[in-house]
Amino acid sequence: MPDSSSAAGDERQPVIELRGVEKHYQMGSVLVKALRGVDLKIFPGDYISILGPSGGGKSTMLNILGCLDQPSVGTYLLNGTDVSNLSDDDLSQVRGKELGFIFQSYNLIQQLSVVENIEVPLYYQGVSEKESREIAVELATKVGLGKRLDHRPTELSGGQQQRVAIARALSNDPAVILADEATGNLDSKSGGDILEIFDQLNADGKTLVMITHDEGMADRTPRVIRLKDGEIAFDSYTGN
Repeated sequence: MPDSSSAAGDERQPVIELRGVEKHYQMGSVLVKALRGVDLKIFPGDYISILGPSGGGKSTMLNILGCLDQPSVGTYLLNGTDVSNLSDDDLSQVRGKELGFIFQSYNLIQQLSVVENIEVPLYYQGVSEKESREIAVELATKVGLGKRLDHRPTELSGGQQQRVAIARALSNDPAVILADEATGNLDSKSGGDILEIFDQLNADGKTLVMITHDEGMADRTPRVIRLKDGEIAFDSYTGN
């Protein structure tokens, strides 16, 4: 199995580690192996693109890494904790504490304002209303929406909605941010602006994993992982 030079010999504690992970789906009488014996280490501060053809395993990998699904075989360690066989309730708690998600379709609540959308994860973490509002305003300002706190998603452009989604993903100070085709619905200018935010977040020390089919996105990340037929075909640290 190809191994990244960023991981080889690294004695740091990985924030994510997959050991022999497989994911199987039963499609009628056919057993589909979406992931096949994946070994992977992601370290704090990594900035990674995961690419691959349709059906190559990207979506399944995202679901496993995001604790949205569980391996059929193998072990998943998140910040040193084995989350491979947790209950749905426990997985939900892990997602809320350890992970931030940014989706292609933004997944904002249309009835809520910018600041209220950012506050949603904090509500589920039991953060006080006062502290939640302070965090949300700070993050909205950080992504350039400080003057649009009371706007609703329908009053924002696609790029602005994705900025809200980024701020929401940051609200719980996650160990890892997972971005799924985050610029897929945006024009090139707005998409470039979002990628610049990602670059800055990583420069600030955030761990980012981007699921993408866009080679241009992959060109800007120091580490690129390519999936093919459910296996890691290529894992390279370029140092960009």
